[in-house]
Amino acid sequence: MTDGAGTRMVPVSTTAGEFRVWTRQAGESATTKVLLLHGGPGATHEYLLALEEPLVAAGMEVWFYDQLGSHHSDQPDDPSLWEIPRFVDEVEQVRVALGFDRDDFVLYGQSWGGVLALEYALAHQQHLKGLVVSNMMSSGPAYNEYAEQVLMPTMDQDVLAEIKRMEAAGDTGTAYEELLMEHHYVHHVLRRPADQWPAEAVATLAHINHDIYVPLQGPSELGISGKLLHWDRSDDLARISVPTLVIGAQHDTMDPQHLRWMAGELPQGSYLHCPDGSHMAMLDDHDVYVAGLLGFLRDLEADR
Repeated sequence: MTDGAGTRMVPVSTTAGEFRVWTRQAGESATTKVLLLHGGPGATHEYLLALEEPLVAAGMEVWFYDQLGSHHSDQPDDPSLWEIPRFVDEVEQVRVALGFDRDDFVLYGQSWGGVLALEYALAHQQHLKGLVVSNMMSSGPAYNEYAEQVLMPTMDQDVLAEIKRMEAAGDTGTAYEELLMEHHYVHHVLRRPADQWPAEAVATLAHINHDIYVPLQGPSELGISGKLLHWDRSDDLARISVPTLVIGAQHDTMDPQHLRWMAGELPQGSYLHCPDGSHMAMLDDHDVYVAGLLGFLRDLEADR
């Protein structure tokens, strides 16, 4: 079913019933079709829109996609749906519906989307031409260790204590978000003053479905405490044989050294470092990010 220029609502079957997820095509290519998996969990594609113009201009076909439960897609009220295997099955259903396969299918995942991209590759890599894992470590415990040993000590410790107190009390409203914005987001999520964030990034934060985010990630942006707490695919990276680009950034919430290590563990891995970037490096280190991503995609085309 199509709905507007380039937009397609894709049916997804689950144990809880039939639903629809929103996708939108930009550009056209017979050889490189990039499906973008956004972060969150439960966020939206909106902050990734900065990739549309440069990728389409380079001849790539780009598919934006809001996962089930996210803003433009159906939002069922069923907690049983928010599990990694169910999301992986959803991505596979989207791939089939859009007609992608190993001759053209590049899967890109950023943040939580990187978790999903790794899991998809481990289950279905026979359908992949290439894989991109952006700003996501392969281990929840390692992510928490980096947050606790590297990021948190650099914060104002009184503010950190207040943030933790608010989280423990479930007081995560406006005052909590303001503290995170001033003391964390503008340093490690998007390195711009809050009043200079692009509308697409603001929209993504506003549209997060917390009924998905909290069970999987936990209530805090400072670390994982939900279902992803013990998630770890570090020992499985060697099983992913398709060409894979890992993207890290110097000021990210994710340890760039771990991301560089991941690339070395992948049989056909390569690493792109964004020296001025943070978690949304496609926005705050845009030129470096895009140049590296396009270089990887062009190499995939040259190898076909």
